[in-house]
Amino acid sequence: MFKLIELPYEMGALEPVISAETLSFHHGKHLQAYVDNLNKLLPSSEYEGMTLEDIVRKAPAGAVFNNAGQILNHELYFTQFKPASEAAQEPLGALAAQIEKQWGSFEVFKTEFEAKGVGLFGSGWVWLSADADGSLVITQEQGASNPIVKGLKPLLTFDVWEHAYYLDYQNRRAAHLTAIWSVIDWEVIDSRYMK
Repeated sequence: MFKLIELPYEMGALEPVISAETLSFHHGKHLQAYVDNLNKLLPSSEYEGMTLEDIVRKAPAGAVFNNAGQILNHELYFTQFKPASEAAQEPLGALAAQIEKQWGSFEVFKTEFEAKGVGLFGSGWVWLSADADGSLVITQEQGASNPIVKGLKPLLTFDVWEHAYYLDYQNRRAAHLTAIWSVIDWEVIDSRYMK
């Protein structure tokens, strides 16, 4: 049985970028619903006992994939933040060097990443992932999909489902994507890259 992850910060810790109200709904209601739904679907299925990653890799499109994917995506999403006052404003170490190598600068990377998030039609996720050689790639994933289905290692994600930002930004997805950089925990992202 899967459980709702605990946030590694207080509900109001990411304000004004992500409000306590948004976190309460997004984590406490949306993510909880995915956990509850998946737990109802798994007993006596071929996916019972698998990790989220294995379920997402193996399940076909449908309820099991959608709920497992949303749990995995949200766990990576919610654990990549820290209060702006504590967050480094740019990537660190090997990840920073790879971004510089591929995009020329962090600013150019940010511009492309935000553009992919704004340009994703409908609901989904924009991801920074690494391939087996350590090269970085930005992908747009519809619905509940995750880069692991493409054999990539997910590092950083921005949730572009409206429930992630609508209470704080209404329909201004671009404004949300620009603001969220200030609460990224680059130590977490770099550690994912180095695994």
